[in-house]
Amino acid sequence: MNTNASSVVILAFESLGLSNASIYPMFLLATLTYLLIMLSNLMVLTGIAWSKKLHKPMFILLFNLPISDMVGATAFFPQLIFGIVTQNRLISHPGCITQAFLVHIYGTGNLLILSAMAYDRYIAICHPLRYNAIMSPHSLVRIIVLIWLINVTLIGTLILMLTRFQICRTNLVDMYCNNPSLLKLICDDTSINNYYGLFTIVIVQGGSLSIVLYTYAQILRTCVMTNQSDARRKALQTCGTHLVIYIFLQTNTLVTLIAHRFDNVSPFLRRALGVSVLVFPPLLDPIIYGLKTKELRQSIKVFLQRNVVSTKW
Repeated sequence: MNTNASSVVILAFESLGLSNASIYPMFLLATLTYLLIMLSNLMVLTGIAWSKKLHKPMFILLFNLPISDMVGATAFFPQLIFGIVTQNRLISHPGCITQAFLVHIYGTGNLLILSAMAYDRYIAICHPLRYNAIMSPHSLVRIIVLIWLINVTLIGTLILMLTRFQICRTNLVDMYCNNPSLLKLICDDTSINNYYGLFTIVIVQGGSLSIVLYTYAQILRTCVMTNQSDARRKALQTCGTHLVIYIFLQTNTLVTLIAHRFDNVSPFLRRALGVSVLVFPPLLDPIIYGLKTKELRQSIKVFLQRNVVSTKW
């Protein structure tokens, strides 16, 4: 079907419903949140890249998380900030497709990266003597390449399937563009797209959940059986924060995607959960992994101190 008409169509998001008095505070809040996300994630990236002591599997896997978080934040916040300032809730169809691609790349990427990090912790805690052999540089490169290959392939196919259709509506039902909201703009039969969407949910979220459940069950078993209380406490503390982030992302993403398939779900709840997926993980990830991980925290501190000293000179 011809899609040339869709390339010049302007789409409209749901109104933010802001009063004149609340425009400036909301603009300030959104801008500061975006800047905080970008700066804190950049600090995590810099801390890992700068310190050779952190060039280990756990931190190299973690290095991918800020990249994914910044992709998600950049896909969402600039468009939102522009909409707040101008009170213009419009976006071009190609712009919406691009935003949807980046949003799904972020969500899928985070789930896959967190799953790989869970596997790394499982090997480190349950098979410490074989850790270096299993998590060798070659294996680490394969894991990272596989993460991004699966991510780009699945999401690229998902978004490309949307471009086959010509849209017949222009009102988006969400605060940002995503596959379900774009599908609702199409009047033709989208059964194949829906089936493929369910397939990606099963593969990404089901596969990720299976990995995390298995690894954490084994970690918990090992921690219960060990006689070293300090090692047990450290392992549970490290894995606990990781698990909280994972459960939050997994639950909100799954509920948001499923909510689009049921008309009786509150649109406000769906939008709130959808926005929370793009705001809280990118905001909390660098704080949790940067401040609670001693080696990374120390690396960031030394980096800042040396740069402050060099700036003074």
